[in-house]
Amino acid sequence: MRVLGVDPGLTRCGVGVVEGVAGRPLTMLGVGVVRTAADDEIGLRLVGIERGIEEWLDRFSPELVAVERVFSQHNVRTVMGTAQASAVAMLCASRRGIPVALHTPSEVKAAVTGSGRADKAQVGAMVTRLLRLSAPPKPADAADALALAICHIWRAPAQNRLQQAVAENRLQQAVARQAAAVKGRTR
Repeated sequence: MRVLGVDPGLTRCGVGVVEGVAGRPLTMLGVGVVRTAADDEIGLRLVGIERGIEEWLDRFSPELVAVERVFSQHNVRTVMGTAQASAVAMLCASRRGIPVALHTPSEVKAAVTGSGRADKAQVGAMVTRLLRLSAPPKPADAADALALAICHIWRAPAQNRLQQAVAENRLQQAVARQAAAVKGRTR
C-alpha cells in the first residue's frame, strides 16, 4: 500500500509518502513541505497548497491519502487555517478518486510511539527508526506527515475488518427487518 500522509497547515503543510504493509518493514518514498508565505492572501495560499499536493499526487500516485483530523484548539485562527489546508488535501485526492482517511493526532502518536501524548521529538525519533532513516525529517511537519502514513498502513487492516463487520451486521439487520415485514403482510 502506498500512502501520502498530509499534516495540514497554511504556512507549512507536511507531506510524506510511505509504502508497505502492516507487519513488514516500511519504505519512505518521499518527504517534504508545501510552503506558502504568511503575508499572502488566503486564496493564493490555498492555491499554492493545492498545486503542491497535486505535484505530490502526480509524482507518487498514492493509493490513499491520510490527513490529520483537525481538532479543536484554543487558537481559532490556527484551527481555521489547518482546516482549510486539510480540505484542500481531501479535495485534491477525492477529485482523483483516491480514498481519504482521517486520523487524530493522538491516534497517530499512539500508533507510532505507543503513547497518544508523545511529543514532536518522540514522533520524529520513531519515524526515523521505523523508516530506517539517518536523521529525523525536518521540519516536524514533514515527520508528522510520515507518521500519518505509517499510522494508516498499520491501522488499515484492522479498520477494514471493522468496517466489513459493521456492513455485514447492517445487512443482517436489514434482511431481518425485511423478513419481519413480509411475515407481517402474510398474516
